[in-house]
Amino acid sequence: MPVYEYVCTECDTRFEKMRPMSLATEPAPCPGCHKDARRVLSRFACFTTDESGMSAPVGGSSCASCTASDCSSCSI
Repeated sequence: MPVYEYVCTECDTRFEKMRPMSLATEPAPCPGCHKDARRVLSRFACFTTDESGMSAPVGGSSCASCTASDCSSCSI
């Protein structure tokens, strides 16, 4: 069963819900305020290690302007 991501239209809570594909486009109840939440496109980041053992994004860097020394504080 796929996992879908939703955002509440009332309180902006973002959450994931495992649902059958037949319910993918239906609103899901928010776990916080129980109002309808709409399905949104999920974002994810994929990392591997480079030759030196440091974390490196797969498919090129989307963090070109980032000045952090590691990705632990990244919100992607």
